[in-house]
Amino acid sequence: MFKILKRLSKCIGKYKINAILSPIFVMFEVILECAIPAIAGTLINELNIAELNKSTSVDVGRVAMYCGILIGCAILSLIFGALAGIQCSKASCGFAKNLRTELYNKSQDFSFENIDKFSSSSLVTRLTTDVTNVQQSFMMIIRTAIRSPFMFIFSIIMAFTVGGYMAFIFVFVVPILLFTLILVAKKAMPIFKKVFKKYDTLNASVQENVAGMRVVKSFVREEHESNKFGDASDDVRKDFTRAEKILAFNNPVMQLCMYAIMICVLLFGSYVIIQTTGTAFNVGNFSMLLAYGIQMLMSLMMISMIFVMITMSLESGRRICEVLNEETTIKSPENPVMTVENGDITFKDVCFKYNERAEKSALSHINLEIKSGQTVGIIGGTGSAKSTLISLIPRLYDTTEGEVLVGGVNVKDYDLVSLRDSVSVVLQKNILFSGTIKDNLRWGDENATDEDMERVCKLACADDFIQGFPEKYDTYIEQGGTNVSGGQKQRLCIARALLKKPKILILDDSTSAVDTRTDALIRKAFNEEIPDTTKIIIAQRISSVQNADLIIILDDGKINAIGNHDTLINENEIYKEIFISQTKGASLS
Repeated sequence: MFKILKRLSKCIGKYKINAILSPIFVMFEVILECAIPAIAGTLINELNIAELNKSTSVDVGRVAMYCGILIGCAILSLIFGALAGIQCSKASCGFAKNLRTELYNKSQDFSFENIDKFSSSSLVTRLTTDVTNVQQSFMMIIRTAIRSPFMFIFSIIMAFTVGGYMAFIFVFVVPILLFTLILVAKKAMPIFKKVFKKYDTLNASVQENVAGMRVVKSFVREEHESNKFGDASDDVRKDFTRAEKILAFNNPVMQLCMYAIMICVLLFGSYVIIQTTGTAFNVGNFSMLLAYGIQMLMSLMMISMIFVMITMSLESGRRICEVLNEETTIKSPENPVMTVENGDITFKDVCFKYNERAEKSALSHINLEIKSGQTVGIIGGTGSAKSTLISLIPRLYDTTEGEVLVGGVNVKDYDLVSLRDSVSVVLQKNILFSGTIKDNLRWGDENATDEDMERVCKLACADDFIQGFPEKYDTYIEQGGTNVSGGQKQRLCIARALLKKPKILILDDSTSAVDTRTDALIRKAFNEEIPDTTKIIIAQRISSVQNADLIIILDDGKINAIGNHDTLINENEIYKEIFISQTKGASLS
């Protein structure tokens, strides 16, 4: 727990002053609140003495003074309470902002391996639900968690001062409350641990269904998905209900102790006053003892509530620290190479596993040499590791064995930003972000001019359809690119990649949604306009790679054959079979 608190406290940052001022103001507020019962008790004694001694008139001046002090203490207490609340709000909201920012920035530095470990849905839960839980606990800690112990300590000191041995009544209740708190925490913590994992699953379900809404509707599976989500949600409800049932024991135990003590104080206090006729224990002292007893028990009740909140948020804090303490598996070396000279690519006996515990390698003993400016096609069946192969070039993953060289230098020796700026990848899942077409294109080069954007869009055969939009390049793209077709989305993503002016351009099945004519035009434009750029095309269609300088056949993570179209059509059965199936038995020449 202390490790978690220590790590999270680093995120307070510039809000430390607010976090320190809040408990200071709380302390002054508590001192004034504890002074009020003593002043009120003294005032009662003054009036009681005048009442008992008929010959003595009430000293109006002293009564007015005590009333003025009471009002002054109440106003000051209110002011300090308000100041504490303001500082607490600034500190807790600032802490949450810093925590979210650090979590987000940390996740941005993660490699694909790190993201695979946590899953995107789990990262979203940690950025939202977990941060909110921790924020609420932090807010309680710097205000209520400071107020309650101060109030308890001051109240018990004052109770012994004015009540003497009668204050021991309050002491007997502490072990009962401590035992209850420990028992509740021991039972509730494992449930919270389990429920947050179910939250991750629930968020994954929401994310998956929102992204695939068109598929859900096209198969009329709305009811099925609603029922599935309802079951998952109900599962979370059941676990939370179990935890809340355990936590619910706190309040009844607190109330029982509080009322039992009040009854004891009333019985014994009244008895002592009657027996001694107010000489050993008077009405003013009795009222003070009762007030301090109530303050003490209310403090314990608040501590109980804080304990419940901290119990719940401790698991959230642990999950957040998991992300903050996670070290990215891919980093730039200490003295990195900052420049990629050319688009040469070499694979030297490369093997790769997605997980070190995996029994089988995704890639096995890959040896490959690609010259700068060449066009290379990669073909293979589903699951043959085509995308895995190209992900090693920009170092999205690191090799398990062997090495990958770009421009004659091991990719592990490059500065990551320099390497990835020299390699443009258009992935299978084309993502456009909400904003104009220009905004999306400038992901490739934030300083690109309108002429630059128009030029690359012409290369990607995207300019024609863009010019057809009323707003042209200022057309707004909805989130996920839902207002453009799949083919249009692919061409915009290719244009965006070209704006980087890469040494290596990788198209991972990124022309699958365009017709064969447009596909051919894009390839022709590439050969004419970017001849020095190494072009790697992963495709399902033979026509997309037929004119490539090299064609690589991947099969089950291994290179089955390398050659040009003419060589492979005569010598490789896999290539020949794909060609025949796609051309419906056309001539092999």
